[in-house]
Amino acid sequence: MDLLTHVLVAYLVTFGLVGPQPQYLAAGALAGGLPDADALFFPIARRFPILRHHGITHSILGVSVIAGAGSILAPLVLPGVPWVYFLVMEAGGLAHVLQDAFTNFSVPPLLPFSERRLALDADRAINFVTLVVSAVAFYLLLGVERNRVPGSVYLFTVYLLMAFFAAYFAIRLAGRISIGRQIRSRPEFDHVVPTGNPFAWVVLSERVENGRSTTTWGRYVLGKGLVEGPLMVDGPLEPVPHVGSPRSEKEALEWSYPLARKASSVIEGTYHFGEAFEDPVKGWVAVWYSLEFTAFGRSSGVRVRFPKDGAPVEVRSTFYRPLRHAL
Repeated sequence: MDLLTHVLVAYLVTFGLVGPQPQYLAAGALAGGLPDADALFFPIARRFPILRHHGITHSILGVSVIAGAGSILAPLVLPGVPWVYFLVMEAGGLAHVLQDAFTNFSVPPLLPFSERRLALDADRAINFVTLVVSAVAFYLLLGVERNRVPGSVYLFTVYLLMAFFAAYFAIRLAGRISIGRQIRSRPEFDHVVPTGNPFAWVVLSERVENGRSTTTWGRYVLGKGLVEGPLMVDGPLEPVPHVGSPRSEKEALEWSYPLARKASSVIEGTYHFGEAFEDPVKGWVAVWYSLEFTAFGRSSGVRVRFPKDGAPVEVRSTFYRPLRHAL
């Protein structure tokens, strides 16, 4: 999850525990963002892997150490009870860990005692829905409403945000559970990818053998089941010797796939799909796009154009809206 959402959710959790007490709200919200301070350990994380991103600070022990330190230091800055500071900072930190575990960014909650990682794959690591809501919420709470509106208006805003996130997480979790049951009876799929739409998911599998990569995917909508697919595309990992321009969609995809993988680490490192079409004037165009890096109907991808006049092949990274399939 993005940092703004981590901090806001921790703020809301703290409010639920102690109500509108500013010093505790500030401490809880701060604790909700602190686990990501492990990014500062990057220079020494290679030598001490436990300090890597999503390492010890994203564990129960790490959160508890931070909360313990906060319970000692916070009363020196703002009046308050040490054990209450510990409670809200522990809750804020655990909320952060649980939100990351809710996505495909796994966390090791039992470090340093166990390396076992937890990831529910129920949401995207960065979701523009929650990011926008969180940004607007902070603008309202800290800008528009702070010391300017009756307490009832502030309370209405907080309760509305609580209801939104409760509903959002419930829908995501319900979708993940439902789709998990569905794919057990669909052997062609073995992986689930959440999209930006909390009601829509991509189910897929990827197989690499004999120098070729094959991707099979479908689109699942909560309450409707599989609404599109299974769709399949494959391509060679190494360039295919060829002369002239492609004569079919299959050739355009075959020739372009190695070029797209070489041009984009996103294509090489995420689940992806491809489609090709013929431009009557400019020749065949193939586009390979990520099934994971998507937003607002567009996807990170690579466009490969084979000019009709025999000019050099054009390879360009782009954000692409699939012509045939809705993400």
